[in-house]
Amino acid sequence: MAGIYIHIPFCRRACHYCDFHFTTNLKRSAELVDTIVSEIALRANYLNRESVKTIYFGGGTPSLLPTTDIARILEAIHKAQSVEAEIELTLEANPEDLSAEKLLELRSIGVNRLSLGTQSFIDSELQWMNRMHSADQAQSCIQDAQGIGFNNISIDLIFGLPDQTESDWEFNLKKAIELNIQHISSYSLTVEPKTVLNHRIKKGEQLAPDESASARYFEMNMQFFPAHGFEQYEISNFAKEGFISKHNSSYWKGANYLGLGPSAHSFNGRSRQWNLRSNAAYVIKINEQQDFFELETLTTSDKINEHIMTGLRTKWGVQKDVLDWIDPNAWDTVLKNAEAIESERLNVGDRVITLTNTGKLQADLIASELFI
Repeated sequence: MAGIYIHIPFCRRACHYCDFHFTTNLKRSAELVDTIVSEIALRANYLNRESVKTIYFGGGTPSLLPTTDIARILEAIHKAQSVEAEIELTLEANPEDLSAEKLLELRSIGVNRLSLGTQSFIDSELQWMNRMHSADQAQSCIQDAQGIGFNNISIDLIFGLPDQTESDWEFNLKKAIELNIQHISSYSLTVEPKTVLNHRIKKGEQLAPDESASARYFEMNMQFFPAHGFEQYEISNFAKEGFISKHNSSYWKGANYLGLGPSAHSFNGRSRQWNLRSNAAYVIKINEQQDFFELETLTTSDKINEHIMTGLRTKWGVQKDVLDWIDPNAWDTVLKNAEAIESERLNVGDRVITLTNTGKLQADLIASELFI
């Protein structure tokens, strides 16, 4: 099973914490869509005719595009790839973009899963992030989508804001449950370079996030969501039964995927590559039939460590079968590394290694301790 990711690098406004590739200048969006369609044809053989089970429009803000542009990209994908009939087709969207008319249009072209950039149900938090929508808009958007027939909706929530309290975070958790969401991605606020947030912290205008508070909110997630029927299948992702994200899970399980658009990443088991992080350069290079990406061939150690890093974050864990396929000696080496890690942080089985809830607070650190 393969997946396709399409990066749409446009936003109406820059969120203060975001370092994804995007621009707020939408004047050349049509040209960019043309170029993505060209890239689809150029890379028709990347997945080696493997059937495509998931398509994901991310960004940026894909919901800014006219539905006709999204449909055009989908049509090009269907021409170039073997797309399965029962596909998971996700579109990231902001609440302010989704009128009832837009929602109906998206359903008509096959979008069957929405990933909404809700971030919070508290207006003061949304204003601090520089989001355009209000808490009421977020709630109305979710209810409108449900009324139109979308029954697979994911929302993003961010915790660990500088002035956030436990009662604030509990309010957000309860609101998500109240709205009968199927999937929740809950992320800790991180300070990324070249963001407004980082600039303000360096100038002393803003306090840095409190790591101990973020840890408390993360623990609240692990207690609250499972108590309401959600499974934590990845560190930041919780789903009701039957609603695990097939697309994102394919990344974590090491499936092949094709990334289209500026800054998009691709992986085929042997190498990973990433497109230029510049809209203008991306368009020029493709139009002039020049290389528009950088490529890294993976060593055996890279493949092993990739599986450790991604697998450890999930309920499926680091798997002996996968490591044996990469290198028959890898499992024994990883087990030796695991022996030095306390049992309260790691569950070590005969064929699978997973994190405990305590270990989930240190996932990246523990992964590095397992690397070979």
